[in-house]
Amino acid sequence: MNSDQLITNAEALRLFFNDDVYLVGDNGLAEAKTNKEHLQGLNTAADQEQGQPVIAERTPSPEATLPKVEEVVSTYHTALNFKYLGKNEKSILILVNDAQNPVSSPQGTELLRKLVLSINLKNADFALVNYAAYRTATFEQLQLFFRCKLVLSFGVSAKTLGLAEQALHKLNLFNEVKMIFTHNLHDLEIDIPAKKQLWATLKNL
Repeated sequence: MNSDQLITNAEALRLFFNDDVYLVGDNGLAEAKTNKEHLQGLNTAADQEQGQPVIAERTPSPEATLPKVEEVVSTYHTALNFKYLGKNEKSILILVNDAQNPVSSPQGTELLRKLVLSINLKNADFALVNYAAYRTATFEQLQLFFRCKLVLSFGVSAKTLGLAEQALHKLNLFNEVKMIFTHNLHDLEIDIPAKKQLWATLKNL
């Protein structure tokens, strides 16, 4: 053993040795043993007088003295910084999904303008995000950033956002957040039945 590994500090030694230590010479082993047996006999007699069970081994095992270590599992929520149009003054999130255009095709953009006007919204009322730039974003991350109370999702399904499937063109409720999922704006423009269902849902808002 390297001399640097030797522990000479008295306080440190107490952490490792809890039993009585006897310093004896070659002829003192019998005396040390006798003293120890005498002390154990006194303890045993005292326990018997008090009607308590006799405990032969008083030193706890190393396993009993070690504290239990429990693994702590922490959950981390990753916050994203989204670029969006509008000011989100009414906590309304509008999701579009177009990798070619900032919002949609000219036809899809015009449809969105009409839909927004139909429910009396101004540009400052909502935040418009093109989900094509954030394809891995979840609803939890969007909610953490925008604190939205209403979500209008065009071309981004509930499953894509990490939620259970929801009915299209209908009003859904998730954790007190109103949500409407429908087709991509460009496709919705030519889907007359879907557009009528969406109009009816928006009127009820």
